[in-house]
Amino acid sequence: MAAQPQAMTVDGESQPVTALYVGGLDPNVTNNDLSQMFSQMGEVISVKVCMDHTTERSLGYGYVNYSNPQDAARALKELNFTNLNGKPIRISYSNRDSNSRRSSATNIFVKNLDKAIDNKVLHETFSSFGNIVSSKVETDASGQSKGYGFVQYETEEAARKAIEQNGMSLYSKEVYIGHFVSKQERETSMDKTKFTNVFVKNLSESTSEEDLKKIFGEFGLITSIAVMRDEDGTSKCFGFVNFENAEDAAKCVESLNGKKFDDKEWYVGRAQKKSERERELRLQLEQTEKEAHEISLQLNNLYIKNLDDSIDNDKLKELFSQFGVVTSCKVTCDAKGISKGSGFVAFSTREEASRAISEMNKKMIGSKPLYVAIAERKEVRTARLQAQFSHMRPTTSVAPHFPFYIPGSRGPGQQIFYGHSAPAMISPMFVPGMRPAGPFLPNVVLPMVQPGPPGSYPRGRRASVDSVQQSQQVMMMHQQVISSGQGYHRYPLPNVSVQGFSGDMVSSPRQIGSLPLRDARISQRIPVQTLASKLANAPPSEHRMMLGENLYPLIEQLEPEAASKVTGMLLEMDQTEVLHLMESPGALRAKVAEAIQVLRNAPQDEASSLDEQIVSLALN
Repeated sequence: MAAQPQAMTVDGESQPVTALYVGGLDPNVTNNDLSQMFSQMGEVISVKVCMDHTTERSLGYGYVNYSNPQDAARALKELNFTNLNGKPIRISYSNRDSNSRRSSATNIFVKNLDKAIDNKVLHETFSSFGNIVSSKVETDASGQSKGYGFVQYETEEAARKAIEQNGMSLYSKEVYIGHFVSKQERETSMDKTKFTNVFVKNLSESTSEEDLKKIFGEFGLITSIAVMRDEDGTSKCFGFVNFENAEDAAKCVESLNGKKFDDKEWYVGRAQKKSERERELRLQLEQTEKEAHEISLQLNNLYIKNLDDSIDNDKLKELFSQFGVVTSCKVTCDAKGISKGSGFVAFSTREEASRAISEMNKKMIGSKPLYVAIAERKEVRTARLQAQFSHMRPTTSVAPHFPFYIPGSRGPGQQIFYGHSAPAMISPMFVPGMRPAGPFLPNVVLPMVQPGPPGSYPRGRRASVDSVQQSQQVMMMHQQVISSGQGYHRYPLPNVSVQGFSGDMVSSPRQIGSLPLRDARISQRIPVQTLASKLANAPPSEHRMMLGENLYPLIEQLEPEAASKVTGMLLEMDQTEVLHLMESPGALRAKVAEAIQVLRNAPQDEASSLDEQIVSLALN
């Protein structure tokens, strides 16, 4: 069938095709050879033999461009399958659309071909069903046919007509004709749960086909069986058993795999093609290497926070290069290129990263102490923080204007009673944000007891005359201290009656919060850099109080009604992060808003919900 000029659609317009694809080229064919051969058919604009960029060797195909489509059509008709350097070439119109080239609708697969069938015979045979775009018989390195080939038609109708001839005789052999399916699609669509061929290994050298047939025959009808042997007949200790039904093969694998025969444990499983096994092993190896690489990167990659605004990528690298080879370094910036105060540094070894953490964490750089730790993915850090905060709850709120945090408190709803003895005592030292105006009195304590059911008292004891008198004495002492001018200021105490108690007593933290604090003096906030220096010299037991005294006034300006709760929550964060919040109003405002949202959303009786939301707050 004569080749007609072909047209292609470009920008909605049909344009004639003048470019030809030339395949099956000998490795020694050059551009000049192509030009001389194809210029016989008309004016050639350009020719190109495609080369490997690495080896600079021919890839076995090239392209020829004519000035008019008639010359291209004539070259396709007259030069296709002619010899060039002793090797027949294949010519087709150039098609840049890879999807259409690989479409199964117009491509067919032909197998069981006789060895004598070459590209020309295949083309001539299947051209009777329609116009062929390209055809090819697959060959080995020596040029011998592998017994199968491919044909691409212009239309789906032509491909359908060819497939209808499946089973036709060609050179006295019945050939299979079907739609082309790519290797990737075949592997994806393969149903690995249904199989009939079973692979068995770790056999004894004395195990024969008869032995296998006797053992495997109990599960169903066997169509073939083989024990693989060397040339001298010695068993390779593995073999294959093929069942007629897939159900029998599955039962066999389930029953025999792992069983011992002749003191050897057999492996019995679905038989796989070599390519399939290689693919699975390759994927396993790639996954193992990927996981090992990720772990290595995680241990070598550091997260840096609380960076001074003056530090850029170069300065950050200069700071950390003293500890080893820095493979990458980056300061995170916003859309405007302004530093966010954080970054990442990756070292070549984990030892270098560990040394950098020990030397640089909490070190003052510029006006801020650095926070340096191993960089973690969000899900890993979430799991770690959930474990860390599993026993932590938002701290008890004593009053809107009384910043009272209790380290280790059991959570919202804990009550504090003043007026009778208790196993726990709270000193003014545990009242961040409130300091006496005069000298501190270490011997003055406020008794605290846990709430109980109506009519009960700590340890199940009812009120007695002695306990009433003792409580009244304590309250008198408290009022004397408060009014004595030694740094504490008196506030009125309401009359509350609890199980026989009458007189001045405060029954709950919230009632304290409703009392007016007269002339209460909040300690002045000191600069962050000065505070960081004081923290470095102070014992760890005082760090929380020092941070709370400076953080609370800032939070009170934003959320006065929940300042004590929010302060307690934020004090659970890393020390350097708290310092960063103190000097970054925008970051503090955002963090306070998140904390308020946690308190609003979390049910008071669901501790686990609070834990998860506090973890989320710390993550952000």
